[in-house]
Amino acid sequence: MIRFVIICDKLEGDSLIGEGLTSTLPASQVYPKAHVLNRFIAKLIDLFIVVAAGEIAPQVGFLSGLAYILIADGFAGGKSIGKRLVGLQTMRLDGRGTVGFRESIIRNLPLGGAQIAYAIPYIGWLVSLAIFAFESFLIIGNEQGRRLGDEVARTQVLDAGQLAVPD
Repeated sequence: MIRFVIICDKLEGDSLIGEGLTSTLPASQVYPKAHVLNRFIAKLIDLFIVVAAGEIAPQVGFLSGLAYILIADGFAGGKSIGKRLVGLQTMRLDGRGTVGFRESIIRNLPLGGAQIAYAIPYIGWLVSLAIFAFESFLIIGNEQGRRLGDEVARTQVLDAGQLAVPD
């Protein structure tokens, strides 16, 4: 949310002198980086759930797996099933707590795109691998462990015990 304030004082004559435009932006929170290995394990658990959905109900498995990838972090406390088992959570950087379904969908769009690409043999598999590799390099290389989806959604994954946030 951006708020602009114009402050003007009337002086002699008709001229106005003001302080100009000032903006007030909410302060961003910077949390400590979650352990990279824990993030990969949590994502692997979530991907096992997606694969299981495809095997159990092939007709709707692909769509239900895609839906899970997109909304998984929006469950209670910003934790997908994998994150809950490993002890991670996803936080909003604007300081308003854990992510909801909106932020979850935004931050997981690259991974959803990777699943869609994976449905196309050979080329899609390579594209999917490239997306996962790119996101992984960003997690490792970024100071806060933020991947492309996190940057766009303004979120960050951290160890669940680092902040007192209700489930």
